[in-house]
Amino acid sequence: MDVAAIELKNITKRFGKIVANNNVCLSVYRGEILSLLGENGSGKTTLMNMISGIYFPDEGNIYIDGKEVVIRSPKDAFDYKIGMIHQHFKLINVFTAAQNIVLGLKSKEKFDIKTVSKQVKAISEQYGFDLDPNKKVYEMSVSEKQTVEIIKVLYRGADILILDEPTAVLTPQETQKLFAILRRMRDAGKAIIIITHKLHEVLALSDKVAVLRKGEYIGTVNTAETNESELTEMMVGKKISLNINRSEPKDLVDRITVEGLTCINPEGIKTLDNVSFSARSGEILGIAGIAGSGQRELLESIAGLQQIENGSIIYHNPKTGADDELRGKSPIKIRDLGVRLSFVPEDRLGMGLVGNMDIIDNMMLRSYRKGKSIFLERKKPKDLAERIISDLEVVTPSAQTPVRKLSGGNVQKVLVGREISASPTVLMAAYPVRGLDINSSYAIYNLLNQQKEKGVAVIFVGEDLDVLIELCDRILVLSSGKVSGIVDGRGADKSNIGLMMTSYSGGEAYENV
Repeated sequence: MDVAAIELKNITKRFGKIVANNNVCLSVYRGEILSLLGENGSGKTTLMNMISGIYFPDEGNIYIDGKEVVIRSPKDAFDYKIGMIHQHFKLINVFTAAQNIVLGLKSKEKFDIKTVSKQVKAISEQYGFDLDPNKKVYEMSVSEKQTVEIIKVLYRGADILILDEPTAVLTPQETQKLFAILRRMRDAGKAIIIITHKLHEVLALSDKVAVLRKGEYIGTVNTAETNESELTEMMVGKKISLNINRSEPKDLVDRITVEGLTCINPEGIKTLDNVSFSARSGEILGIAGIAGSGQRELLESIAGLQQIENGSIIYHNPKTGADDELRGKSPIKIRDLGVRLSFVPEDRLGMGLVGNMDIIDNMMLRSYRKGKSIFLERKKPKDLAERIISDLEVVTPSAQTPVRKLSGGNVQKVLVGREISASPTVLMAAYPVRGLDINSSYAIYNLLNQQKEKGVAVIFVGEDLDVLIELCDRILVLSSGKVSGIVDGRGADKSNIGLMMTSYSGGEAYENV
């Protein structure tokens, strides 16, 4: 019997009264890719942080190659050849790839950067990476930055690799390339653990799948012997439908018409370049593009939060029948017209919600300025908070719980639920399922569909192309701030959209719909 590269026995971790991991047992072998699945707050990242030395377990034992070890710091983890590639890269922008790779390594002699570059090239060739060791980080694409992070841990000799949501910001082509590299690593005898929410990727890449639910280990299954619905049931504890119920658009009317929209950032770079499209009531318009292609600037321009250099944004007002020019209007005026932006940033508490305030007070944030009395009316916000908690299954002791005490996914539900509750005519949802587990994600997709059926014009910015194709009626593709095409969501080709995201040309699918 093979000895596990890494084995966890009865690992428990508590944060105050919260038990993040409870008696978790898990094994990973060399020459194997293990996917780690679980809902938000199920303890996946906490568990991996204990293997990589960021947290220390309260109870339990860790074994490497059959020998018990103690991992008290990331340095200890590296000594045991464990390397973790985090979702948010830790790189110095003005340094080259090679400089970032050796950063922090101790050596008796001064590093010869030429020798380092040769070694980086050798690692790249061994596994099929495409990386120029002398390229500066600020000149790199997202996938190149990720490559630097992976080579950084390989350079340090890691043969147990942990990747946290590695495909979250990659195009389909970049994802396929990464998978090919991970398979080569596996074939070279490395043990690889991947944390991901994307079930189709789990089934395509991994050899085994381990599932956590509410901090407890549910089991490990062979990927070849399972399917999406079985894995979902293991994660959630009950059968759930994995279908986005996309209804046919009805009574389509142009609600917002954008013409020639151009924005320039403080550095003088065009973030949006002559963007034109229309968003219609009764449909979901998806926005696709690699990170930083202008998605944020586009939504913020419509919401009045972005300085516009050129172009117009016309709102066709369903109440008055008038055509209102949104450019030049204040964000408050635009909100009052019924145009709502629910932007879920990476820092959910830095933007949109106040962490120290409870859920009810966060509902009231939107209505404070309307208060004429010194006594604020709390009943409606309380009812709204309780309705959102119930409808979206927000896990919280009560509506009086401070938002900062909720898990990221539950914070997100509060953020999205609050905007939907305002009965907007245009709802812009940016990354509303970022980091959410599958059950919560489907709850939000169905909420957006319900809005569409009520005649709302929904604009949805997402990171997962499979979801965009399944959820949206039309998909607008942005590449470096320009529209590279608008395609019909039904029957859209994923690889074509991926090519459009990186500005390649490609035939009929690119024609406007």
